[in-house]
Amino acid sequence: MEIKNITKTFDGKTVLKNLDMEIPEGRITCIMAPSGAGKTTLLRILMGLEDADSGSVKGFSRKRFSAVFQEERLCEQMSAEQNVLLVTPGLDVQTIGKELERLGLGADGRQPVSELSGGMRRRVSILRALLAPYDILFLDEPFQGLDQELKMQVMAYVREKTAGKTVVVVTHDRQEALALGAGVIEL
Repeated sequence: MEIKNITKTFDGKTVLKNLDMEIPEGRITCIMAPSGAGKTTLLRILMGLEDADSGSVKGFSRKRFSAVFQEERLCEQMSAEQNVLLVTPGLDVQTIGKELERLGLGADGRQPVSELSGGMRRRVSILRALLAPYDILFLDEPFQGLDQELKMQVMAYVREKTAGKTVVVVTHDRQEALALGAGVIEL
């Protein structure tokens, strides 16, 4: 998948300028840069949620995407299980329950998401994205809000579940890239 000469400007400020990169298929790639360097904007362009001012993106069309955004996009009144079921109609509640348990959510998976802590909500978002059908998984600062021990557990889970799949992770934390066994692209 190829990104050629991508430029994006907001209100006269250039966020991305003539960006070129290739994202290999079948592996995890971390896009790293300091805050405000355009990482999230790039992901939005790759997902088709934002248009670049110029340049081209090849190899992303006709692909199914799944994503974890910086902010949670969960249905508050629904349980964690129900949030996952929304995007995984082929899975049963027992399977989803087992996966929630693997992420330390167990019985909490039946509570309304609005009653869960920030770290629990983050794990529900990650699980929902991982279990949805996708060709490319986009993760935008996916481990924020998790303490170090939990972060390591969730990163190992993500690495296991995405083996052989195309994953693009935005982070500014080099340790996350190393823990995921990812290739790194610096903006």
